[in-house]
Amino acid sequence: MSWRLLSLLLQYPDDDLIAAIAEIEAAAASLPPAQRIPIERFLAYARATPEAELRQTYVATFDFGRRTGLHLTWHTHGDRRQRGIELVRLKRRYAEGGLQLSDAELPDYLPVLLEFTALQPEAGVEMLVELRPSLELVRDALHRLESPYALLLDAVAVALPRPTARQLERARQLALEGPPAELVGLEPFGHPEPIGAVS
Repeated sequence: MSWRLLSLLLQYPDDDLIAAIAEIEAAAASLPPAQRIPIERFLAYARATPEAELRQTYVATFDFGRRTGLHLTWHTHGDRRQRGIELVRLKRRYAEGGLQLSDAELPDYLPVLLEFTALQPEAGVEMLVELRPSLELVRDALHRLESPYALLLDAVAVALPRPTARQLERARQLALEGPPAELVGLEPFGHPEPIGAVS
């Protein structure tokens, strides 16, 4: 249940999601405290925030933040060809697990990963663990911004195995360097600045 709730809450707060807050609160009440408490704190924020502000905050946080984007393979691959290969691989794993995505949905979008984990917990957790450096990068960035959405990333992280030292080091490296840029065909123009370079 927690995976499905977190998938919902990490999506754009449209009218349907806002209308479902009371129902989500009721469902969250049965979760273990480590997940229930951060979700309840986030829901309290959502209830106390005007709808327009809630939507503006979501867009500013996830659509314009370089280190807070919810498309996790972008943080490791940028717009390089390798990302396309990874997206195809993820989509194939979803299909094998019974989740068919529309052409408009990218398989590395965290709410989609969480939806799949609700459907296939073992396979979904395995995929989230593989993407843990990106997940920790986004989580750390949200905490640095003091964003209420950090609470939801905490609720995701607490349900996963503890990150390894290697995963945490990779997350730190991504924070410093940003995602790699595609250099193929750009050599005459020199080396472009990393897309996600830390300001």
